[in-house]
Amino acid sequence: MNAPTLHNVQVISRDGKPEYAVVPYVDYLRLIEKIEGSDALIPHEVVELVIEKEFNLLKAWRKHLGLTQKEVARRAGITQSALSQMERTADNNRTATLEKLAKALGIETGQLVD
Repeated sequence: MNAPTLHNVQVISRDGKPEYAVVPYVDYLRLIEKIEGSDALIPHEVVELVIEKEFNLLKAWRKHLGLTQKEVARRAGITQSALSQMERTADNNRTATLEKLAKALGIETGQLVD
């Protein structure tokens, strides 16, 4: 995926630290269009859990959403032990399983794939 090229970005700082980036409206619209067309957005908090705690995306999402393994497993129609194993491994799970887990978490399947 190519990052959008922005022109004429104005950075506004406070106390010597960048705080805001002001972009031309046409660039803003292009960015919004890219975001709305993507089903794989991941909140910063989830990314932090992946990086800092070395969780895989499945576990990071579950923790971020404040859900137990038992609850997610029940919603997805799998056993808690199966979910626990999926959270411990970096293996790619079957698409059907990922779809069930994504639905159980209330997210898009693409948000569970690295």
